[in-house]
Amino acid sequence: MPPRLRSALSAVLLALTCLLVPFGALAAWAAYGLADTGRYVTAMAPLAADPSVREAVADTVGDGILRAVDHHLDVGPVPDSVRPFLRDVARSFTQTEAFRLAWDTGNQITHDAVLRALRDEGDATSAAGPVTVDFAPVTDQVKRQLTRDHVPLAARIPVEHTAVSVLPAGELILLRKGFHVLEVAGFWLPVAAVGCATTGITLAVRRRRAVVATALATALGGGLLALALAVGRDLTLADLPADVPHPAAGAVYDALTGTLRTVSWLLLGLGLTVALATWLIRYLRVARPARRRGAAVPAPASTAASAHPPAPAEEPTRARV
Repeated sequence: MPPRLRSALSAVLLALTCLLVPFGALAAWAAYGLADTGRYVTAMAPLAADPSVREAVADTVGDGILRAVDHHLDVGPVPDSVRPFLRDVARSFTQTEAFRLAWDTGNQITHDAVLRALRDEGDATSAAGPVTVDFAPVTDQVKRQLTRDHVPLAARIPVEHTAVSVLPAGELILLRKGFHVLEVAGFWLPVAAVGCATTGITLAVRRRRAVVATALATALGGGLLALALAVGRDLTLADLPADVPHPAAGAVYDALTGTLRTVSWLLLGLGLTVALATWLIRYLRVARPARRRGAAVPAPASTAASAHPPAPAEEPTRARV
């Protein structure tokens, strides 16, 4: 193959590597990170101690208690003096072990239900209704924990089986197709990135430069991924409804994308390290023979003459008469 054609193909493959690195990392994170219930629950668990999340949960639980009281007790609206008290009770509940248990269990049940719906290979009728979750097991666990903590009237908490919608029916078919695409892309995009980088380096006429270019392309991909995460966070929070607390939503976004941010910085650091190491190795190899050649150059004649003066000439022998 002519050198120019090899160089052109190598440049194209390395450019594809720069594009495939961030998309491959994103697809792999979605397919193997978000789609794993254990990793999802582990990522969401620290949010039970986040102040913004606790405040949002306290407001939601307090409003739910007020609606339940208005619905079950036909005594008119709850007095305004009672509302702060109920929110304080809900806020105190978010600092207990029962809340942390309910948080983890609720996330696990919700993730399992959504994942089963996205991976369902049934016919179109399986997507006729929304994805619902029964939080009765969560209520039962909270009730048991409060009873063990000797909370008054905890044993009288009703455990009702109520279906709560977590995914609308109209979005399920589209999300299911996108999830299947992510599962395929999560495996093949990283493989394609490695294949393009290896082939590009192999075809390159100057492979050392190709290695440096590949490392810089990897670093650039990691930087673009970190930038995309930052921009995506701002866009996600900007599109939320006004009644959704943005600090709590931002904390959830950061928890879910924490692994992906770590991967982006690792790609950036690894690429820059490999590029710098390759350049230093080349510099040291070029400088070492130059020093050797400088030591082997003979000294000038004038210097040699001054260092070794000539021996005195012998006097001619007189002829004997």
